[in-house]
Amino acid sequence: MAGTKRIAVVVGSTRPSRICADVAAWTRARLQEDSELGYGLVDLAEIALPFLDEPVKAAAQQYTHEHTRAWSELVQSYHGFFFVFPQYNWGYPGVLKNALDYLYREWRDRPASLLAYGARGGGKAAEQFVTVLHGLHMRVLDTHVEAIITDADVDDNGQLRDVEGTLRPNRALLRKIDEEMTEALSCQ
Repeated sequence: MAGTKRIAVVVGSTRPSRICADVAAWTRARLQEDSELGYGLVDLAEIALPFLDEPVKAAAQQYTHEHTRAWSELVQSYHGFFFVFPQYNWGYPGVLKNALDYLYREWRDRPASLLAYGARGGGKAAEQFVTVLHGLHMRVLDTHVEAIITDADVDDNGQLRDVEGTLRPNRALLRKIDEEMTEALSCQ
């Protein structure tokens, strides 16, 4: 629908055997339920940014590479962001930090939240990530999700056995995040 505020649900892992795309797709669908916002998936594996290769700092917006200009245009086309990523060694994936570091002004004042996941919920990664979002001057929402995904939730190939069953406990938080995102965007 015309005039709908668009929120990117960013798939923040590119590992070949990742479950992040499934977690993000499930999350996008839950956020979209009964929402006036439009949630779309942005998969960093499809964006395929190289390791940061711009010669000038991002704040200057003097991009020399087409992949950076395309990334900038895509980010600017969204009104807010919801990041989905695993916790790796108490941190978040380098590919996600790389994608953030390519830009600066494009992130400013955009509302953001996240779903971090891991065997203990992804809290260490979420804490670090929120610090970076503040550094980018994003409007970090009060609510985020730390989803518990244990070895018992995945099969022998490392894939989720039951996405809905594993992530269902997070539905109420996602509803609250949609409400906070809607409120944040109503002020723009």
